[in-house]
Amino acid sequence: MVFIDFEFDRGIINLLRLYSKTKYIYNDKRWFIKKELFNYYEIISILGEKYDINSDNLQMFYSVPKKYEDILKRKRYSENTIKTYCNYFENFIYYFSEKELPEITIGEINDYILELINSKNISISQQNQRINAIKFYYEKVLGRKKEYYLIERPRAEKKLPNVLSKEEITRLINAISNKKHKCIISIIYSAGLRRSEVLNIKPEDIDSNRMLIKIAGGKGKKDRYSLLSARLLDNLRIYYKEYKPKKWLFEGQNKGKYSAESVGSILKTALLKSGIKKKVTPHTLRHSFATHLLEQGTDLRYIQELLGHSNSKTTEIYTHVSNRELGKIKSPLDSD
Repeated sequence: MVFIDFEFDRGIINLLRLYSKTKYIYNDKRWFIKKELFNYYEIISILGEKYDINSDNLQMFYSVPKKYEDILKRKRYSENTIKTYCNYFENFIYYFSEKELPEITIGEINDYILELINSKNISISQQNQRINAIKFYYEKVLGRKKEYYLIERPRAEKKLPNVLSKEEITRLINAISNKKHKCIISIIYSAGLRRSEVLNIKPEDIDSNRMLIKIAGGKGKKDRYSLLSARLLDNLRIYYKEYKPKKWLFEGQNKGKYSAESVGSILKTALLKSGIKKKVTPHTLRHSFATHLLEQGTDLRYIQELLGHSNSKTTEIYTHVSNRELGKIKSPLDSD
């Protein structure tokens, strides 16, 4: 469906009532048109003369070529990457809806990216993802040479990750009463996992004899092991007896894989209950795991292995966050 959202206006309501394709949902109090009946230019002709129409969300109706998604799957890109690439490439198709994709020039692509930076203030990370999504089409789908798509890349921002203290982690976990939810947040922190890695854990990946967790097919399709907390293991045993998961360690109501959105929701609720005001995402827990290990004196090489970083430079960022050395320095304000 295509929803038509607006602040209450009797004039718009009267126009929509006269238009045979629009319907009203009384429960949601929203007007809509069935997708197959939607005609943007008809809406413009009905409402456009008197009202400004914001059509930013209409890019959802411009689908990526089937071959684009097929090749992404064939190359074994992760579900998240496929979703991100398809979403960004749909945006690109919508922007150039009046042109044939093979005819779009490098100059036009650069102008498109620049406009996103200026109008939407997209991050450097998102900018690179959008460029990669576009390049994938021209290089992998159309088979053009890489050097034809040399798009200028920005310098990476040197931002330090947000980290919670051990006390804040304890407050956060203690604020969760649901056994499954407590285990999910605990395992992300205690093993330094990515959200997608938590969702892919199976019961047999918990090795209680060696006190390790197997992470199968992590980022870069690499398997690795991380730590299994003794405290977490106790909670997992209680959780397992009550919930009896089948295929995945954490399953939704229909016994399917637990959703990434649900993990975000759990964390958001726990933050509200714990009173923690910092900006925290599931990845913050992974950053906190690495930082706390470093502060405990764990060698950086082992932290790299536990996190599954292919490059040691990525792990070294935690040396700038840890208070292991800085904590020994006394502020001049506190000196005699």
